Amino acid sequence: MARTEPAEDAPRRGRPRSEKARQAILEATSELLLEHGLSSISMDAVAERAGASKATIYRWWPSKELLALDAVFSEWETGTPDRPDTGSLAGDLLALIDPWVHRLAEKPYGRVIAALIARAQSDPQFAQAYRARFVEPRRDHARLVFVRAIERDEIPADTDIEAALDLLYGAVYHRMLHGHASLTDPFARTVVAYVVAGVSRPAGRAE
Repeated sequence: MARTEPAEDAPRRGRPRSEKARQAILEATSELLLEHGLSSISMDAVAERAGASKATIYRWWPSKELLALDAVFSEWETGTPDRPDTGSLAGDLLALIDPWVHRLAEKPYGRVIAALIARAQSDPQFAQAYRARFVEPRRDHARLVFVRAIERDEIPADTDIEAALDLLYGAVYHRMLHGHASLTDPFARTVVAYVVAGVSRPAGRAE
């Protein structure tokens, strides 16, 4: 008898029919999020847009917040370098930050991410998923960049990498969430330059 794959494994195993349906659902969700925002979309609307059954959607995503999280993550990961190696800390950080800034600038992702963050404040279980699925992958990529800079002796070995990551991403989140100024390439370069200057070895520092 042929082995039957568990329903919950279908999206990860990548069976052609299941993967096609999964991608259609994620794309439909992303479109609806950008058009209407998280609070105004429903699983019914996603099912209709994707041409999928609501039962299928709930089998893979038990809530619209988790579906939205996967939809944003899936779209943002497309074309994003995993571990850029330009030969310098500044170049590597720009390779990570630039695609992120571009996506935020070209589409209204700010309100979507703000809604996800708000949900994370009131739902500990979702907060854990949000950090694991969306926050930590970006920090992991950038953390490796700083580790590589330490190995090149570009920055001190005792650099507080976690604080540097907060400085790097915190500036982008601040501008994205408050909307007081635009997210631009010059802004990204300035943030990276300030972070690099902050962690670089001061002239004449004793080893």
